[in-house]
Amino acid sequence: MRAWQIVAEGGIDALRLVELPSPRPGPGEVLVRMRASSINYRDYSIIGDPVSRGIPLPRIPNSDGAGEVVETGPGVTGWAPGDRVASCFFQGWTDGACSAVTMANALGGTLDGVLAEEVVLRADGLVRIPDHLDFAEAATLPCAALTAWHTLVEVGRLKAGDTILLLGTGGVSIFALQFARLMGARAIVTSSSDEKLERARSMGAWQTVNYRQTPDWEKAVLELTGGQGVDLTVEVGGPGTLQRSLAATRVAGTVALIGILTGGQIDPLPVMRKSITLQGIYVGSRRMFEDMNRALASAAGLRPVIDSRFAFEDAPEAYRAMERAGHFGKLVIDV
Repeated sequence: MRAWQIVAEGGIDALRLVELPSPRPGPGEVLVRMRASSINYRDYSIIGDPVSRGIPLPRIPNSDGAGEVVETGPGVTGWAPGDRVASCFFQGWTDGACSAVTMANALGGTLDGVLAEEVVLRADGLVRIPDHLDFAEAATLPCAALTAWHTLVEVGRLKAGDTILLLGTGGVSIFALQFARLMGARAIVTSSSDEKLERARSMGAWQTVNYRQTPDWEKAVLELTGGQGVDLTVEVGGPGTLQRSLAATRVAGTVALIGILTGGQIDPLPVMRKSITLQGIYVGSRRMFEDMNRALASAAGLRPVIDSRFAFEDAPEAYRAMERAGHFGKLVIDV
């Protein structure tokens, strides 16, 4: 079977398409024929700098994939050949709080990922995918969608009438926009592209702010919310945007720190003065994934937004598209 591997330092140019023996499932494991894999900024970052991250090489990249069960190992119940499944980002995090053990079992990092024709995963490291989604759509769920769900539902306790702030139009932000609409909340979306902001409005964004035209975008957010600030900010930028996000969030509101896309220094004083909950979010558990999929199944009109799809042989081009940062929604590789 064919798989992509990171074979050395060197970024995207160090990816190689290789032939490997077909894996066999052991006790408690399931063999999956992958049909699609989506990429996240985290996957691009690992490819760009695997050595400093302590990633053993060669390493198959990507955490997110969807496919069909081919074979189950000894002792496995609940799965059968032909079942449509998606990978869980963390193998072994079924429920409860995140732990050091959980963090050591991430696909495409500490473990081989899913950018391969066949993958062996733990039987409890899979979920069934909603019937109304195809494999490419389902492949976008394990990281970006679940991160957004974890943020809004588990941490933000979002309810109808709440207001959230979404930075940019990448995978997490667009899923958060869709979930906010599903829950009756209002979303403010920022971007440097008027075209992307118009598309966000067409998807139901309550208000939008072009941060290139309005560098002090936190002031614009405060004006839009009558000086109060938003209930929840989905912070994907990191230190470079966090101070403005804190300013744009109401007293006793929540800032969910998800991505680190920009550098800078963090001043913790606003967190204390405004009694803000600053919570790091790293994907989520299998139980959260199943909760999210039930919500998706009950709202069959909600489909992931896929910007572009790439052939398996052209996988490096998907990472170059991530590098250019011009996408709206998700980038998917067909397997």
